[in-house]
This record gives sequence, structure tokens and C-alpha cells, in this order.
Amino acid sequence: MSTTKRYTITAALPYTNGPVHIGHLAGVYVPADIYARYLRNTGNDVLYVCGSDEHGVPITIKAKKEGVSPQDIVDKYHTIIKKSFEDFGISFDNYSRTSAKVHHKTASEFFKKLYNEGKFIEEETEQLFDAEANQFLADRFVVGTCPKCGNEESYGDQCEKCGTSHNATDLINPKSAITGNTPTTKVTKHWYLPLDKYEKWLREWIVVGHKNDWKANVLGQVKSWLDDGLKPRAVTRDLDWGIPVPVEGAEGKVLYVWFDAPIGYISSTKEWAEREGKNWEPYWKDKDTKLIHFIGKDNIVFHCIIFPAMLKAEGSYILPENVPANEFLNLEGDKISTSKNWAVWLHEYLEDFPDKQDVLRYALTANAPETKDNDFTWKDFQARNNNELVAIFGNFINRVVVLTNKYYNGIVPEPNEFLDIDIETLEKLKKFPGIIGSSIERYRFREASQELINLARLGNKYLADEEPWKQIKENPERVKTIMFVALQIASGLSIVAEPFLPFSAKKLKEILNISESIAWNSMEKAEELIVANHQIGKPELLFAKIEDNEIQVQLDKLEATKQANEAENKTVEPQKETIEFEDFSKLDIRVGTILEAVKVPKTKKLLQLKVDVGIDTRTIVSGIAESFNPEAIIGRKVTVVVNLAPRKLRGIESQGMILMTDTIDGKLAFIEPENDSVTNGEQIS
Repeated sequence: MSTTKRYTITAALPYTNGPVHIGHLAGVYVPADIYARYLRNTGNDVLYVCGSDEHGVPITIKAKKEGVSPQDIVDKYHTIIKKSFEDFGISFDNYSRTSAKVHHKTASEFFKKLYNEGKFIEEETEQLFDAEANQFLADRFVVGTCPKCGNEESYGDQCEKCGTSHNATDLINPKSAITGNTPTTKVTKHWYLPLDKYEKWLREWIVVGHKNDWKANVLGQVKSWLDDGLKPRAVTRDLDWGIPVPVEGAEGKVLYVWFDAPIGYISSTKEWAEREGKNWEPYWKDKDTKLIHFIGKDNIVFHCIIFPAMLKAEGSYILPENVPANEFLNLEGDKISTSKNWAVWLHEYLEDFPDKQDVLRYALTANAPETKDNDFTWKDFQARNNNELVAIFGNFINRVVVLTNKYYNGIVPEPNEFLDIDIETLEKLKKFPGIIGSSIERYRFREASQELINLARLGNKYLADEEPWKQIKENPERVKTIMFVALQIASGLSIVAEPFLPFSAKKLKEILNISESIAWNSMEKAEELIVANHQIGKPELLFAKIEDNEIQVQLDKLEATKQANEAENKTVEPQKETIEFEDFSKLDIRVGTILEAVKVPKTKKLLQLKVDVGIDTRTIVSGIAESFNPEAIIGRKVTVVVNLAPRKLRGIESQGMILMTDTIDGKLAFIEPENDSVTNGEQIS
């Protein structure tokens, strides 16, 4: 029998060098929110905490680029992130920030306890140093080749391509991200957590102890780290932005962001407890508390190895019961990238799709990257809404409410004798809370979301089979029972939909006029979820169809981003060998007009053109068919090299060359005169 008295749920602290995007939501915040809401609905004592991660090198780099202070950066994005979470319905009990005083105090005290108890190794080592910037190159201040996978753009603390965590001195051919210089090395003192001392314990606790209940991707990554052998890990950095190391002789050093960030869960709990007048300690130190970390796969090492080792070293804290890390979500076939603006930003989504928070919550859950990387596409988003939320869930609710208002003026009818199909349908309804709850408790949120839709399908099938609209005239008493059963399903949906679709569940309860509904755990035993003679509200659409033009706006936005990235990354060809003026003057370049254009048979690229170049009309074969339709370029002014020696292409003699260049999207473009009054045959010099 479970002895769990309370649940502490943490969601990875979002990094305040940019807003939150759909990858963050799908990987961490939506599944964590579903889990927290479900546990609250089932009567549990739940604490769900998070906060902004406001320290580390990327913030200082962004601040330097924008010419502002790091505090300006974190203040800006903390505000955006916090508001977007609130507007999206992420139900944190507390959302804090690591720049808060309570966090600085908590992290400093945590460090000092380990320091005073001799849990750290103090060591002088050579670290990378940029002499021009007069700065040590910690973490993302240095880039180089990953020693494991060969990625030439690996950061000093972690390779984003293969996920390997390493020291900056491990990089091959390192370069300073500040000046671009090749760094030197300089001796500096730091404190290290000897992870190797915890290796045996970690293996027994996770690989052996949790082999049957932790996700395979988490176990696999942990085992790989342990098999490679753990090494002491620095917990301090030579930086001026962060929490100062609270011991003598540590001037100019701060706590490593991955030491102080997970302590942010504890300080957020303290902040909540202070506000609510509660004791924070049972939520982190009572063995009857279940601690669950929701993270993405890039944070597995920190939450399954480093943070547990920190907690073990401290001695008084509980360890996580589970760390259900998700894989990554891609966007339209490409990896989401903050730096390249290849993302769907939450705050922008909320502006573009007002009152459609639940549509994104559902689409991300139904396509959650739980066991492998998945791809978000706007077409799938539209299909999930139109084909599932509108056509299945919303359609059922609309039919029930419309018919109840039409037949009974919105009053729930008294049922008559229940037939076998009614009894079977009501029995199936009672099983859904257990089915959905079981999936949620096993962190199978995608599966749970489909069971929610299956309940709506049950309702639609029941109505389709019983056809109350056909029976109302001949058998009105039977229709009363049918509508009573259908209203029970609608009420059930308002309960089990809440963790997934909180805004829609609230709206549905308002439509059904049920402010106080049956508890999740009571649905299985309840005789009725909505009573006879209860007055429901008027019909109102629960979900609205999303049109093609709305989706096209989003696709156009992504296409503009792609073109901007291509333009930024486009490399200009180097200058060719210098020529003399006499060489250039040999070229006879003239303005011409295309008179005819046809495709060359059995070729993809070639067009056969008739061009008036002033001195004559000639045939030119040009490889432009993939960029232009023949009909569209008739009458187009062009620039032609007319004294190029003729050559045969596919049996056609080409008497010149049309000058072209490339556009951002890889298409060809004509080099043509701006002024339309320039006549054919005019020379270009």
C-alpha cells in the first residue's frame, strides 16, 4: 500500500536568454502540468515548482551582443516567460527566479555545508584564458571540436550534437567566443564535486534500483555515463555573473550554473512555503514525499547524476522517485534553434491564436516526444484540432447540448428503463478515469490524451447507434434515457479533460452549469455525474475550426525565417584572378529582349530562347528552366554576352549567354536594366 503523503514536482528551469518555445512545452512543461493537475484532481497534496534560470555564460554573451547588462536580459525574459506560462495555463504553485535573494542564500548555504564537511576537492588547474579579453573561458565562452563526436562547434561544457559533457580544456582547436583568438592556459583554483566517489552508489540506485520503472532513454544515458567512468566535476567558475562562491580566496568566482540551478527547486519551494505559511522541509526531506523531475533529454546527466550526488553529499534530502525525461521536438523537419529563430514561440502563439491554449496543449501531448524525437508541423496541428477536438470532442458536446435544449429546454431528463446498451455505455464511462489515470501515472501522456478522445468517441458512437433525433417522435420516453446517458458522458469529459484541456474543461462545466463536479476518484462509483432536472446552459462551440489561411500565415513566417538564415549564412565566393582592362573590354555585353521561350525536350534545366539583341535576333540556350516558366519571361529585358563563341547544347546552337545571379532561396534572377527606356542593342561597359 502506498505511503505517499505528498508530491513535489519540478519542471526544468527555463533559461532566460530567450522566450519559451514549443520544444520546451512538449518536453517538460505540458507533461508536468498534466501530471500535477491529475494528482490534485485525485486528492493529493501536490507542490509544482519552477523558476527562471538566470545565471551562466549564454546570458553574459547575449548581454554583450546587445550592449546591456545581464540583469537587463534576465529581467526582460523572466517577465515574458512568466506571463506566457500563466496565460497558457501552466499551474505552477510557485514560479521563482535564481536571482532572488532566497535562492542566493539557499545555494550559498548548500555550498558552505558541503565545503565545511570536506565534500569538495580544492584544486589548482590550468584553464583556457583569453589574454585580449583578460578573461577565463568558461563554458560557452569557448568553442572547439568535440573530442567524442568531432562536432566543430562544441561548447566548453557540453556538445549539443552528441550530448557529451566535458571540460573546456578537452576541446580540440579551441577558440574564444569573445575575440575569436586561440586561448592560452592559466592557473586558477576551483572546487570540485568528486562524482567518482558516488559512481557505485549511483549505479545501484538507478541502474539496478530503477531498472523497471524509469524510462529506457534515461537509464541508457545514465548507464553510458557510468560505464565511461565519472570524474570530479567543477562546481565553481571564473565569472562575474552568478552567485559568488561564499568562501575566502574565491574572489572573482561564482557557483557553476549547474550547481546553483537545481537548488532553484528548493529555493522556489521555500518562497512558496513562506508565502503560504507552510513548512517547506517535508516536501524535500520526508521519505513519504515523492519527488519527480520533468526535464528534456539534454538535462538527464544533471538531474540523474550531478544533482542526486549533491543531495546525497548534503545528506538530509530525499532523492527523485522518477525523472521521466522526454526526447526532442523538431519543427517542420528541422531541429528547433533559438539562435536561428527556428521555433514557435509561446508568447507569439498566444497572440496569433487567442483562446486556443488547449489546442496547442493537445497537439503537443498527442505528438509528445516520449520515446523518440518527434516533429511538429502546422498541418498536423490543424488536423489535430479540426479532426479530433472539433470533429470528435466538440461535435459530441454540441450535439448533446443542442438536443437537450431542443427537446427539454435545457433540463436534464428523468431516465426511464436502462437497456443493455445504456448499462454497457455507462460501465465503459466509469472505467475511463482509471484508464487515463494509469497512463498518466506511468508518464504515458500521449496515450492518456488518446484515451480522452476515445471517451468522446464512445459518446458519438452511442448517439449514432441510438439516433435520438429519429426516435423523438415515436418513442420520446426512450429518448429521455438516451439523452440522460449522453449527458453523463459529457459530464465525465468535463472531469477527465481538465489535466489536458483546462480552459475547455472549465468552459464545458460552465455550459453544463456544474460548478462543483464529482471528484476524479469518485467517478467509478458515482450513480450519476449530472442529476435529472438539472438546468444546463445554452449551446456554445467548445472548439473552433482552424482555416488553411491561418496555418499559411505560420508557414510563411517560418519560410521568412529560413530565408533570413540562408541570407545570413550565405558565403560570398572569393574574388577571381585579377584581369587587365583589355581583357574586360573584349566582352560585348548588350541589352536584349526575350521574344520566344520554349523548354528543350527531355531536359529539366534548359530553355530555348529567341532574343532580340539590337544587332540581330538570335537563339540562346539557357539553363534557367527550374527558375522560370517560359511564358512568364517573354518580353523580359535581359543582359547578354553577344560575342561568346557559339556552342551546341542538345543539338541546338546557342549564340550567346544571358547573365544571371542567385537569390536567397536558390533561384536564378536576371541582371536587367532598371530603366525601361534602355533599348535593345545598348552596350554595357
